[in-house]
Amino acid sequence: MTTDLTEEEMRRTLFGEPGAPALVIDTHEQDTVPEIVITEPTAVLKKKKLSKTLASRLRVTLRVGNEFEGKMHEIVHEANTLSSLVAEQEATKIAKKKFRFVEVVSVK
Repeated sequence: MTTDLTEEEMRRTLFGEPGAPALVIDTHEQDTVPEIVITEPTAVLKKKKLSKTLASRLRVTLRVGNEFEGKMHEIVHEANTLSSLVAEQEATKIAKKKFRFVEVVSVK
């Protein structure tokens, strides 16, 4: 391949042929609306529920209450995760919506 190009060849390469017609868009066509076709609705497929017994669950036991050093209740939260930290945070977040004081007892 030669690197010695003339100015004419460079212009032709970059900008194309000088006499080449520009692309013309034909706008004289009429805009027609396609006919509306009504079809019968197809049967809606229901998503199959995944079996929750196949997924491993962590059981988080919490001690919750609304009074400081008052009566505490134990609640159990089951989380669909393998991470004990994520399960603990999720359970604490849900318990904080109803109770003021939350203490994590165990994560199994």
